[in-house]
Amino acid sequence: MPDLHLTVDRASEAEAAAIDAALAAINVDPAIVVEEERLVRGGIHRKNERRHGLLPALHALQTESGWISPGGVNYIAEMLNVPPAEAFGVASFYEMFRVDEAPDHTDDVVHVCVDSPCLEFAEAKIAELEASGKHVHRSPCLGQCERATTDHGPALFIQGRAAANSVPSDEATELWDLPQKHDPSLVLLRNVGRIDPTSLDAYVGAGGYKALAKAFGLGAEQVVEEVSTAGLMGRGGAAFPTGIKWRAVAAEQGVKYVVVNADESEPGTFKDRTIMENDPFSLIEAVTIAGFATGATKGWIYIRGEYPLATLRLQNAIELAREAGFLGEGIARSSFDFDIEIRRGAGAYICGEETALFNSLEGFRGEPRQKPPFPTTNGLFDRPTAINNPETLLNVLPIVLDGGAAYAATGTEGSSGQKLFCLSGHVAKPGTYEVEIGPTLREVLDLGGGVTGNLKAVLLGGAAGSFVGPDALDMPLTMEDTRAIGASLGSGVVMAFNDTTDFDAVCIRIAEFFRNESCGQCVPCRVGAVRQHELLVRSSGQVMNGEVELLKDIDLAMKDASICGLGHTAATAVRSAIDLGLIGS
Repeated sequence: MPDLHLTVDRASEAEAAAIDAALAAINVDPAIVVEEERLVRGGIHRKNERRHGLLPALHALQTESGWISPGGVNYIAEMLNVPPAEAFGVASFYEMFRVDEAPDHTDDVVHVCVDSPCLEFAEAKIAELEASGKHVHRSPCLGQCERATTDHGPALFIQGRAAANSVPSDEATELWDLPQKHDPSLVLLRNVGRIDPTSLDAYVGAGGYKALAKAFGLGAEQVVEEVSTAGLMGRGGAAFPTGIKWRAVAAEQGVKYVVVNADESEPGTFKDRTIMENDPFSLIEAVTIAGFATGATKGWIYIRGEYPLATLRLQNAIELAREAGFLGEGIARSSFDFDIEIRRGAGAYICGEETALFNSLEGFRGEPRQKPPFPTTNGLFDRPTAINNPETLLNVLPIVLDGGAAYAATGTEGSSGQKLFCLSGHVAKPGTYEVEIGPTLREVLDLGGGVTGNLKAVLLGGAAGSFVGPDALDMPLTMEDTRAIGASLGSGVVMAFNDTTDFDAVCIRIAEFFRNESCGQCVPCRVGAVRQHELLVRSSGQVMNGEVELLKDIDLAMKDASICGLGHTAATAVRSAIDLGLIGS
């Protein structure tokens, strides 16, 4: 193997066994592939087919040993025919992998969220945990923002061997109490808190898989037409028309894929976690319909690594659906073959960008690709790929059942259908809320019991979004109305802040988040995110003068020249905070 340069370090028997088991579980044969000096095209193709096992293998190594040991990396490199330096480069890219040895590396690590709205509770909790002998890691958003309250403190995630071998949380045996549980108008969340999320029979009894049967009756082309007629736009932030995306993939030939972007790492976002933990079969059915409509025979769910309960329930749903004939060959007695595989991320906000997600799933560092080509022609494994987030896909079920025209008649002319909002911060009842698109910001806040204290500002869209003031309370939350004031719905974040908030600290943390999460591939973002954070730290608590113009220059450079949306939006929240007088005045 001329391209592999292994050190003398060797994996322990336990590490090797854990890695072998992880690769076998995804049908990657754990056997060394010996290749000649000259690699023919077929040999390179076979090697790349194996490389997608890198992320699962690294997860197995981290869980077994508590860190990414040199011996473990060498073993993975041999199994997958990946240069050890590249395997280590991938491991060091992610927040969840520890690449430095510590005497206590076999103990569980408690990840404590330090992003808004957990920020005000984080340091006290960290001190408490460290005083009790726990090993603590200051973590970016863990997608549990609705749990950040005075009673509960910041969001936590426990990582390690003991945690991996235990039930993820008490919610695994209980039905979750959705704030809108008895609201008859619910469409996307209709099953949440009402049926057992681990039971296929319960799902079918509640009307599950009727949409798939209807889709088969309509035919693939008509399903795409209904989605287009509905005017469904992506719910992950970019708001790209789903019908256009699906039609483009359907028009391609050969092997095609459907990918679920469930790596919701935007601070303040947790709606997709609500879906996956409490109604996993709906997502499985919707992904299957997407595969049928686009002609894909394989689906992938890329889920963030900090979602153990959601991963457990999705895996259970996939296995039960497969046993019942809803996945696999000739599903539901049709001629359509389709199956789904889960991949866990490992803590990297940038992997929410679709092409960075593809690279991560394929076993490379999660760095965005240049566009064009676009995913509809050259996506995952360079194949035509339709990629959507869970909320977008759940909207497909009512579209298929009731028709695209009926769906288009809901919401507003420019924003049709249902929308999930993530309420957090200074509200009485934080949580995931569903509405027909078009309510005012005030009405959405009122769903959560209203603001606690005197409202100072609301962050719309998360860290990549914008602050708006109390004068925006009567603004309809639609794509077009938020766009008109220079904001966006983004991923549905509605984070309220009252007048007790230290906005300097919040904005410094937002800037720190982007500094840490930039993949570093392009200079404007790599340098600009650092300079923005430095500027805010230096001017904290002071009146800004020339710093504002400097920040505008940094923002312009990142917007104009960054490869992906992270750089384009890294200064958006900070600049809106300055414009509102929350900081710098």
